[in-house]
Amino acid sequence: MKTVQISLNSIDKVKSFVNDITKFDYDFDLVSGRYVIDAKSIMGIFSLDLSKPIELNIHAEDDIETVLAALKPYIIS
Repeated sequence: MKTVQISLNSIDKVKSFVNDITKFDYDFDLVSGRYVIDAKSIMGIFSLDLSKPIELNIHAEDDIETVLAALKPYIIS
């Protein structure tokens, strides 16, 4: 599992993020405070506080570099 901080501070960013991660067969969880939601759920994402960075847990054993490359626009360095 790999954990990164991401920013989803606009509706368009949320839409493109969900489209990007649904291309992968791995599980993705978003963690914000005590809430953990499925990152592929657009309704779940909108239930979070999007004004702050969100923790993304990527449950991938292999090919993690490909996933990170696809998520680069959202990752906070």
